[in-house]
Amino acid sequence: MLRELDIRNFAIIDSLTVSFTEGLTVLTGETGAGKSIIIDAVHLLAGGRGSQEFIRHGAKKAEIEGLFTLDNEKHPVFRKLEEFGIDSSDGDILLRRELNDRGKNVCRINGKLVTISILREVGAALIDIHGQHETQELMDEKQHLHLLDQFAGKTLTKAKESYFHTYDKYMKLKREFASYNENEQQIAQRIDLLTFQLREIEAAELIAGEEEELQQERKKLQNFNKIFESVSAAHEAIQGESKGLDWVGSAMSELEHAASVDEQLNSHSETLSSAFYLIQDVSADIKRILDDMEFDPARLNEIEQRLVLIQSLKRKYGASVEDILLYHETQVDELDKLINRDQRIQLDQEKLKELTEDLRVEAEELTILRKKAAAKLGKAIMEQLRELHMGKASFEVNFASLPGGRFDRTGRDAIAFYISTNLGEPLKPLTKVASGGELSRMMLALKTIFSKHQGITSIIFDEVDTGVSGRVAQAIAEKIAAISVHSQVLCISHLPQVAAMADQHLFIEKKVEKQRTTTAVHELEGYERTEEMSRMLSGAEITDLTLQHAEELLTLARDRKLAMR
Repeated sequence: MLRELDIRNFAIIDSLTVSFTEGLTVLTGETGAGKSIIIDAVHLLAGGRGSQEFIRHGAKKAEIEGLFTLDNEKHPVFRKLEEFGIDSSDGDILLRRELNDRGKNVCRINGKLVTISILREVGAALIDIHGQHETQELMDEKQHLHLLDQFAGKTLTKAKESYFHTYDKYMKLKREFASYNENEQQIAQRIDLLTFQLREIEAAELIAGEEEELQQERKKLQNFNKIFESVSAAHEAIQGESKGLDWVGSAMSELEHAASVDEQLNSHSETLSSAFYLIQDVSADIKRILDDMEFDPARLNEIEQRLVLIQSLKRKYGASVEDILLYHETQVDELDKLINRDQRIQLDQEKLKELTEDLRVEAEELTILRKKAAAKLGKAIMEQLRELHMGKASFEVNFASLPGGRFDRTGRDAIAFYISTNLGEPLKPLTKVASGGELSRMMLALKTIFSKHQGITSIIFDEVDTGVSGRVAQAIAEKIAAISVHSQVLCISHLPQVAAMADQHLFIEKKVEKQRTTTAVHELEGYERTEEMSRMLSGAEITDLTLQHAEELLTLARDRKLAMR
C-alpha cells in the first residue's frame, strides 16, 4: 500500500504530506481544489511523463516522494528490484522523483539512482491509475491474454511451463536452421576464415597458464645480475670467514657448555643448535643455486617472441590464453556444422518437425484450459455487471489463432474481451465500447475480478463515477469498496455514495496564504465528515435534513462494508 506521499512545489501545492490507510481512501472537495493534482503527482511518481509546467511558479524544482509498504514477500515487484540491484529487505519501497526547471529528471528507488524506464517498470507493479480518459491495462487487447492466464491461475501453470520449455527448444533449433540458409558464397568464405583461424591457433600450441609462467621467467632473466649479486652477497654473509654461520656456531658451542651446567638453558641451546643446522642447509642450497645460475640471452629472446605471439592472438581471439582456447573449441564446432551442414540440415528438419508437432499439441492444451477459464471469467463478470445494473449486457472472451498459424511464447491464441451493453446488440471489442457511465461500470466489473489476481498494491480511480447517479451510483460505490478488500484504493469522487464507503475520507481545499494559492488536505472524521457528506448530497446549503440523510448514508455504508469483510 501507499503509506505516505510527500509533495513539494508541484503545481499549486507548496508543501504537502499525506498519510494513507489500508482499504478505500476517498478524496473530495470543490472542483479545482487540487484533487487531480495529487493523482497527477502519484502518476509522475510511477514513471509518468513529466513537464516543467508541473513546477510551482517561482520554484527551481518539484519533488515527489512516496513510501510503499508490502506485506507479501513474494510480490513480483521484489523480483524486479532484485534484477535492478535495489535493496528492499525491510519490505518498504521508497520512490522519489524530482523535476527541475531545466527539464531534467532525477529518479530514485530506495535511495538508488535509476532511469525513468526503471521507475516506470517498478511503478507499474505498484500503482494502477484509472481516469476518465486514460487507457488502462484492461483496455489494451495485448494484455487480455495475460489477464485471462492470471485468472486461470494454477490450473494453467504446469501446462504453460511445459509449453515454454518446448517453445525455447523450438526457437533455438529454428535459429540454427535459419543459419544454414545463407548462400553458398558466404558459407565458403566462412569455412575459409574458420579454417585459417583454427590453424593459426593450433600452430601456436598454446597451454593454459603459460603466459603467466613466461612473464615470471622473463622477469627473472631481465633482473639476472641483480638477483646473482644479491644471492652471492647473502651466501658470503652466511658462509664467509668470520661471518654469520661462524658466529652462530660459536654461540651454539658456548650455550651448549652453559647448558651442561644449568639445565634451564637446555631448550635455548637446542633451539640455537637447530637454527645453526638450518642456516647451514640454506647456505648449501644457495651455493648450489649460484653454481647453476647462468644468463641465457637466447632464452630471453625466445620468451619475448613467444609473448608477442600470444599478445597477437589475444587481440584477435580473446583476452587470455584460456579465452583463445575456448574460442578454438566453439569454432571447431561451427566449422564441423558448416562442413557437414547437409547431414545436419536433414537431422534438424526431422527434429524441427517433431518439435512443431509437440508445440501444436501443447498449444492446443493451453487453448482448451484457457477456454474453460474464459467460461468461468465470463460468468463472474456477468454477475458483476448485474450487480452494477447492467443485466442486459453480455461479455465473452473471443478466441482466434495467431496469423499464419504461427506460435509465440504464449501459445497460438489471440484473445480479446468482447462486450455488448444493450440487448440485441452484437458483441464488440471492449476497446471499442463507448466511454461514459457504461464504460466506467464495465471497468469496475473487470477491476473487481482482476484486482484479486493482478497483485497491484494501490489502485487509483480518478472520477470514474462521472455520469452516473441513483442506484447505479450506489452499485459503483459498493464495487469500489469491494476492490479495496484486496488492494488499497484511492478514489476521487463527487458521489456521496462512494464517499460514504470510505475507510479514510480526505477533504481537499484551496487556501490563500501570503498572496499565493495552495492546496491543503484535511482528514475528515466524525461530524466534519457528516457535514461534507451533507454538502455532497445537497450542494452548497447544509440543512438538518441533509445532515440526517448524510448520517443515514454513512450508517448504511458501515453495515455494507461489514458484510463485505
